[in-house]
Amino acid sequence: MANPPPSKPRRVRGGIKAQSKRGAFAERWWAKRWIAVLEGFGLGARLARGRSYARQGQVTQISIEPDGVRAEVQGSRRAPYSVTIQVKPLSVSQWRLITDAIMRTPRFAAMLLNGQMPEDIEDAFREAQCELFPQSITDVRTDCSCPDWSNPCKHVAAVYYLIGEEFDRDPFLLFALRGRTRRDILATLTLDDEPSPEIAPTRAHPAPTVPAPRPPVEHPQVNAWLLRQAGRFPFWHGSISLEDALSVVYARAAEHALTLLAETWPDD
Repeated sequence: MANPPPSKPRRVRGGIKAQSKRGAFAERWWAKRWIAVLEGFGLGARLARGRSYARQGQVTQISIEPDGVRAEVQGSRRAPYSVTIQVKPLSVSQWRLITDAIMRTPRFAAMLLNGQMPEDIEDAFREAQCELFPQSITDVRTDCSCPDWSNPCKHVAAVYYLIGEEFDRDPFLLFALRGRTRRDILATLTLDDEPSPEIAPTRAHPAPTVPAPRPPVEHPQVNAWLLRQAGRFPFWHGSISLEDALSVVYARAAEHALTLLAETWPDD
């Protein structure tokens, strides 16, 4: 007896659609690594159906928290299916070793806030005898309320692909799945590894007033620092990402500030 044709999902308005329309979902190495774990599960046709669901906007809701991912996916039935994805958590002692290793390399903060995951950051995890990425299917627990006996199913795959796209834009979300939020990580990192200047001793008489030299006009190490510190808006529905749109405003404001400084600072 031939297998019945796959059921068609109900159409969704305002669903979370993948940015990629065809081909690979991820562009950057850390997002590709995440997708590679999924594609190593041997899902067969369910993988293709998951990609289709992600691109059609069948996923209606996703939240990424330190204790896992929760999502809703609209299938062929009236009520959406509930999906959960959990990555094996890291212990408090492991995170302590990881953050200590990260603090010894301040450039990690600049790269992360500019949307880049340093490849050698994995060394910090290996010092704690753990890995940043799941190494096998046993490191990822998935569940779906759909009647499909297979796990992971196509609904889980759809969510997994969309998470990979978010990792592409915001590497901090990888840490969130392992139990540390953006705020937690930023609390341990610094962009300034220069020693603090010594405070001059108090003088009995005020020193003569000397005009301060014009400070060097330099662009910041991290563009749109406050915007990137606050974090990206996850699963944005616009044609371009929200942070990219606001980054243009930040860049213009920075140029204006530098011009104003150069024009108004006294020459003598």
